[in-house]
Amino acid sequence: MSHPTAAIDTNVSMPELTRVLLDIYSVSGEEKTLADAIYRALETHPHLHLVRDGDAIIARTDFGPQNGQQRTRILLAGHLDTVPLPTVAGSLGTVPSRVVEEDGDWVLYGRGATDMKGGVAVQLKLAAELTAHETDYDLTYIFYDNEEVASEKSGLARLIRNHGELITDADFGVLLEPTDGTIEGGCNGTMRFYLRTTGLAAHSGRAWKGENAIHHLADALTTLAHFTPQTYRVQGLDYREGLNAVQVSGGVAGNVIPDAAALHVNYRFAPNKTLDEAVAHVQELFQEYELDFVDLSPAARPGLDTPLAASLIAAVGQEPKPKYGWTDVARLSEIGIPAVNFGPGDALLAHTDNEHVRFSELNRCYSELRSWLMSD
Repeated sequence: MSHPTAAIDTNVSMPELTRVLLDIYSVSGEEKTLADAIYRALETHPHLHLVRDGDAIIARTDFGPQNGQQRTRILLAGHLDTVPLPTVAGSLGTVPSRVVEEDGDWVLYGRGATDMKGGVAVQLKLAAELTAHETDYDLTYIFYDNEEVASEKSGLARLIRNHGELITDADFGVLLEPTDGTIEGGCNGTMRFYLRTTGLAAHSGRAWKGENAIHHLADALTTLAHFTPQTYRVQGLDYREGLNAVQVSGGVAGNVIPDAAALHVNYRFAPNKTLDEAVAHVQELFQEYELDFVDLSPAARPGLDTPLAASLIAAVGQEPKPKYGWTDVARLSEIGIPAVNFGPGDALLAHTDNEHVRFSELNRCYSELRSWLMSD
């Protein structure tokens, strides 16, 4: 799909900057137009040093020592891609965006309004504005592609592989995923695996001649039906786990005993477990089956037990909450960067047909992060 060249002015208001980003189509795999526009906007600011890798960008400051000491470095990150556009007629959450007045506030509708072009707009404006005169920190801003698709395509993972030295020196990270105005610490881990069974095909009129592969899934389905999700407290936050069948397949026709079947299972596990411990847990639950793992993503601990986290919590002024879904704070945690989720918008609106974010949410997130970064 071809899209026109876009220009971004970072001097406009937060809602207007967000609207500009929303109006640039950037479904996963087609982020180039947006990445080009962001790169051009950033390269006009001499305090930023830029590195581009495909449709991902690292922008760093290097203000030098302050009072004879190396500056603390903060990392801000957000993904450029969105899920595909809504197909339901009359949906507001599409491209281009729309502005609607609701309940005394202006509301911006468009694909990515919450997930997560609002957050990207916040970090883009901060990147343009925060020079050595405005902040005591050094700052690393990451804009990356392919977050909404399979993890092997992740732009952030690619940047870590190819340019890790520009990322791993951060002391603390903020991922600007939508959190409805509060800080969400860490994230649950996630894994997906298949339980595959085999049988013997036969005509269903003579079923005793065959062996039903779908029936062999019965014990696994019973285990899932009786599974009680546990809640674990990690650094003061309660993480609820989940183990669920998400797909089942098998059979070739209405009169054939199936000789193969597969059950697709998703396990969301708390950050009190390592990835290996989570794998061992499901292997024990389904020990009579061979598990075929297709996605393994570790959990991330909350990252709240540092002075930087404490100062951010104070700036936001609300009690932190756990992040139940998986986010890229897990990738940052893996490379030794304590990180939290904090961004504008309600995560429950992400990927919906009427995705939207309020002007007040955008302005508040920007103001609170700017205030935090200007203090030490």
